Parts: sequence; structure tokens; C-alpha cells
Amino acid sequence: MSDALNRSRIKVVHTRHEAGAAFAAAEASLASGRPSVVFTTSGPGITNALTGLFVARREGSKVILVSGATPAPSRGRWVFQESAPHALLGGIYAAGPLFHYATILEHGDQLDTVVTRLARGMRCTHGFVAHVGIPTPLQSQPLEREPRRPDALELRSERGLDPNDVARVAALIEGRRVALWAGFGARGASRQLRLLAERLDAPVMCSPRGKGVFSEEHPLYLGVTGFGGHQEVQERLAEYEPEYTLVLGTRIGELTSCWDRALLPHEGLIHVDVDPEVPGLSFPDVSTLGVQAEVGAFLDALLERLPSTEPKPEPSRSFGLARPEAMTPRRLGPVRPSVLMDRLQDIVVDGSQAMVFADAGNSIAWTVNRLRFDRPGRFRVNMGWGSMGHGGTGPLGAAMHHADKAVAVLGDGAMLMNCEVSTAVQYNLPVVWVVINDSQYGMIEHGMRSAGFSPVETSIPRTDFAMMARAMGAEGRRVESEEDLGHALEQAMEAPGPFVLDVVIDPDVPVPMSRRLNQLKDQGVVRVD
Repeated sequence: MSDALNRSRIKVVHTRHEAGAAFAAAEASLASGRPSVVFTTSGPGITNALTGLFVARREGSKVILVSGATPAPSRGRWVFQESAPHALLGGIYAAGPLFHYATILEHGDQLDTVVTRLARGMRCTHGFVAHVGIPTPLQSQPLEREPRRPDALELRSERGLDPNDVARVAALIEGRRVALWAGFGARGASRQLRLLAERLDAPVMCSPRGKGVFSEEHPLYLGVTGFGGHQEVQERLAEYEPEYTLVLGTRIGELTSCWDRALLPHEGLIHVDVDPEVPGLSFPDVSTLGVQAEVGAFLDALLERLPSTEPKPEPSRSFGLARPEAMTPRRLGPVRPSVLMDRLQDIVVDGSQAMVFADAGNSIAWTVNRLRFDRPGRFRVNMGWGSMGHGGTGPLGAAMHHADKAVAVLGDGAMLMNCEVSTAVQYNLPVVWVVINDSQYGMIEHGMRSAGFSPVETSIPRTDFAMMARAMGAEGRRVESEEDLGHALEQAMEAPGPFVLDVVIDPDVPVPMSRRLNQLKDQGVVRVD
């Protein structure tokens, strides 16, 4: 199979670990809008890739896993790295929570069916993850004929927009106090979202993954909800008292809402999502009108239904979330995370077109809370699965399709787990890793202390990631003071290839995730003496 790939037009990128390959493939798909393929050997090659594939499923990527498989005559005979339905975890070769479609290709004549199923899956707007296992003998067997290409007429699109749903929503919100709650699923409808907000004079809040879907500089912007979010959202909603909230492309799950009832309107939710199973689950006791639709198509139709108004020079009210006050750099002592975020805002967000990735942990809290984006597609965070390592390896996939750099903001724990710096060096990918180096698993450390526990095994030996980067052929620089931070970050952004910026931070600065900690306490995660 490797020989066939080498002779094909497919660009092959060889990562150091299968999880890194799957993380990168998920982000390559989202950045390009096209499917990506992950190719692994059998056995541990498959199981190593599973975490990244779960991320792809939760993030709405289009990824096909093509793996080796044990041939039928050898199954059940203790073959090396045996890979067959009876030998691996349930669901590896069947549709379910991980794969939308999965099969073992036993004969070339199956290709027509497999190609058709894959082609139909790739038309899904909310992502598609598939697995095709190919036994070793079949991999080297020449095809008697090319598989039939599916006709466009055979490929049925997903359920279309129901005009009755649009009319019902328009009747509910016209002349009412409405708030808008936008998520990652609305990233393709940023223009329509702004038009709707301005026409309704409605405040907009976003999920962590939805940062930038609505400009965070707009006067109608409330802020981010959930993990790392802004307290101003609840305060201004309490003043505004919305009757309905129109939820667009977010599951409003635990890390988006923290199930905070202060975010709920008086009358009910109107929840628009391509997945019909999403509406009504996060707040099952709240009146919810569910609409299955692609957000952009729905908003286009809704705007046609609502009465047009003269463009306003400015909204009648301003909810605008102010940028955090910039902190003055200090000469001595480790870098405060808020100062690091200020420099990232100035040099990376405002000073370039780079994508910014946040890895699981305190990196999410700091970037979500402190950075401001004015358009979609520049901030990526894995909230649905929360896999450490995704924010450090996913940027490789994005960098292959994005015009500018990809910048990963991650902790030292994640950097030690899975970073693929060597892969970036091999393909000269313009990725910058900004390591929040506090010699600990910071989120666990802060969380345990907040809950009244004594942290256990949260410390990490001090690592020089700049030295590690140089050992792998990348550029690297270590920063131990706030005075050096700006110049070092500029150097990283000007470098033509991969660069690791190792920032030694103050480990004792409180992290903006009190809402999440309070939620855990509500669930009973507290010390009991």
C-alpha cells in the first residue's frame, strides 16, 4: 500500500505517531474543506490513531482511516498484530460512536460499494469519519477494473430546510427581545449572523469553539460562555432579560454552557443544528424548538422573512466586551500568563493572519478569556473531546492549507506528550509552538487546590523545550522574563520554518476558569474530611 501511495498523486506526510497523524488530518480537513486520509498499519497503528479520530468525529472533520487488516485465513490463529472484528475493540469495523461507516475490504468487487458509501458520506455537512481495513494480500493485488465513480444524481443531500420552520421562528422572534448564541457550526455564516444581530438589535454570545464567528470587537458582542468565558455575559443577559435565545451551531454542552441557568431566556430556546439529535439535550427541562438545518441556509431564509430595516449607524444599545487592560511588563520574575496573552494578541492575532490553536488545559482558559478575534477560522480549540496533544499536532495539518503560520499555545505537559516538531522540520511547516512552561500539570494543580485537595503528582521536571527543538532541527528560544517576550515572539513569527518558544511562566497566577471549578463543586468534586 505504501508503494501505491508513493506512485499516486496523493501528498504523503509521515508523522512520528498515529495520534499525531489523526490530529493533523482532522485539522487539515477543517482548514481545506476537503477530506483527509490517515494510513496506519494494523493492530497498534489503529489503536494509536483512535483518540485523534474521536476528535475528528466530534469536531466535524472529514477523515478516512485506511488501515492494514489480517487476512481471513490467518484470523484467530494468534497472528502478529491481529486486526479483525473479533480481535479489536468493538466498533472498529462497524458504524457507531466513532465511525459513521466502517468495513473490511475483502475483494476488489467491493470497491464500488465502498467508494459510493464514502462519496455519500463526504457530502455530509457536519463531518464524516470512516474506516476501511485492507488485508495484506489484497493490498498488492492489481484491480481488474477501476471502481465505478458515483453519479451526482445518486448522492442524496441531507434533509433540506423546511420553510415552515423558518416561518415559525420568524413569528416567535419578531418584535421580541432575542439573544443569539453562536458556535463552531455557524463559522460559515458569519456574515448572516452579523446581519441578523444588527437587524434585531440582539446581543451575541459565542461558545469557546465559536470565537471569531461574530467579531469580538462588535458593540453587540457579549463574550464567550462556558470554560474560560466572561462573567460579563451573565451580567448583561440579566440586564437585557431575553425572551428567546436563538442557538446556532453549538451543542451548548458542559464546557460551552457549564449548564448555567443564568444563560437561559424567559420563554425558551430556538436551537438550529444540522444534527437533529442535538436540540433539547443540554437543558432537557427548558422549552426548546429544534430546527434541523445548516446554519447559513437557515439564516438566509430567516433574514428574508424578517422585515428589512434601514441600516443603523450603530446599535441602539452597546453590549461591547472591552479588551482586557494591557499589563505593564516587569523586569524580574517569571512571565505572567496574562502578559503572554497580551503579546500574543498584539503580535500574532492583530499583527498577522496566523491561526491560533489552544491545547487542553490552562491554555484553553487563557486564550479563550484573553484573546479577541474579529473573524472566524483563526482560532481552534478541541472542546468536545479535550485531548491533550491535539493543539500541538493539529496545527501541522492546518499549516499545509493555511496561507499564514499556525501557532500552538500549549502547556509543557501537552508538549511532552505529542508535538510532532520533527515532522514539521521534515516538511518545513511554518508552525510556532508557544509553550506555557510552569513545570506542572497546571489545570489539575489549580483545580485540586481549589477543591481543597493536596495536589498529587502534578509537578513535571523542568524541561528546556528550546533546546529540545534545536536538537530536532527546529529553531527555539527560551524566555524567562516579560521584557524579552515581545522580541522573542516576533522572532518566532518571522522564522520561515518551525519554531518553539519556551516561555517560563509564573505557576501561581490564578487561571480564569472559576465557573468550571464551581461546576465541579456542584457535582460533588470537593474534599470530604
